Amino acid sequence: MKPSSAKAKGRQAQQDIRDLFLEAFPELEPDDIRSNPMGAPGEDLLLSPAARKALGGIQIECKNCKTVSLPAWFKQAEEHGPHIPTVIFRVGRGQQWAVSLTIESFLRLLKRKL
Repeated sequence: MKPSSAKAKGRQAQQDIRDLFLEAFPELEPDDIRSNPMGAPGEDLLLSPAARKALGGIQIECKNCKTVSLPAWFKQAEEHGPHIPTVIFRVGRGQQWAVSLTIESFLRLLKRKL
């Protein structure tokens, strides 16, 4: 796959996930969740403080790939900052999006929502 095609695929994944969050959290404004440009450092979706609070303090790494490489993806997500590293991915076109967290992060999220 050409680099430009891979970047377009990644950008579309970020935008799809952003749209899902905005639909699920109607109290958020479109500029509360922004897609980070391809190749820019940091998490894939840039969250405003309001979005960070609404989403439980997660930081998001988006992947739309043919193969799963969770250890590498988690390492990348963890490098983005102090928030809960969250990998949102799908393997193959037409598949559902899935979310992967460490068990520690999952338990932290559950405790925050109780």
